[in-house]
Amino acid sequence: MKYIQLVCGPAGSGKSTYVSALQEHCSNNGRQIHVCNLDPGADHFNYDVAFDIRDLISVEDVMEELELGPNGANIYCHEYLLSNMDWLSEELSQFDEDEYLVFDCAGQIELYTHLDVMKRFVDDLKIWGYNVVGVFVIDATFVTDPAKFISGSLLSLSCMLKLSLPHINLLSKCDLLPQSELDSILNTQSARDIPLTLNADNTMLNELTKDLQDIIDDFSQVAFLPLNVRDEDSIGMVLAHVDHALQYGEGADVKVNDEILGGGED
Repeated sequence: MKYIQLVCGPAGSGKSTYVSALQEHCSNNGRQIHVCNLDPGADHFNYDVAFDIRDLISVEDVMEELELGPNGANIYCHEYLLSNMDWLSEELSQFDEDEYLVFDCAGQIELYTHLDVMKRFVDDLKIWGYNVVGVFVIDATFVTDPAKFISGSLLSLSCMLKLSLPHINLLSKCDLLPQSELDSILNTQSARDIPLTLNADNTMLNELTKDLQDIIDDFSQVAFLPLNVRDEDSIGMVLAHVDHALQYGEGADVKVNDEILGGGED
């Protein structure tokens, strides 16, 4: 079985920091993962890179040659990747069947929410026999505001529905929040219970806000795991959830102790 963890989320949410901490955690625990950069606009890494999309195409080159802005160049790079999946196939061929890959993706959120680029990319990975899980990272300091919590939840829900993958939501930068604020976010069981400051002069906006709360609750699919990259137990807990969603290791042979089963020597 082949496994890929697809790390996505808004720019600045802490995706690369999570990936770096994950690689270090696995290395410290005798487990090997391979990190691949799929952000054509990245300029530096705090982790070891197995392969890099910028060896195929980069935002900088596209902006210079086609005179596109950074957003248009990023989309062009991903469409170019889809047209050159043989390059990705060749890069992936260097890994054994049961190796674990982590893709650090770009932070341009429309790639995951309303364009088909990443959806088509994921579909190709599935055809190639990979088990893929989406890990969506949101900055915990962003969702402390009730309205932003709803916005972040809808963003995550949109990504999950678009990619059609097993999905894990992470709240990054939890070490930057007071414990009371973090507990308030994690203990929110219903979006309808979130206290909002409603606009007395705009009934339509108030109704829309309440409808959005209903959408989040009715799908019952949005929940967040806290991530503190300074805490090994926190990283380990996140990895355990992701592995479960990936069904990682479930196909491994079970080692049986004959003595326990009463099958020892006579």
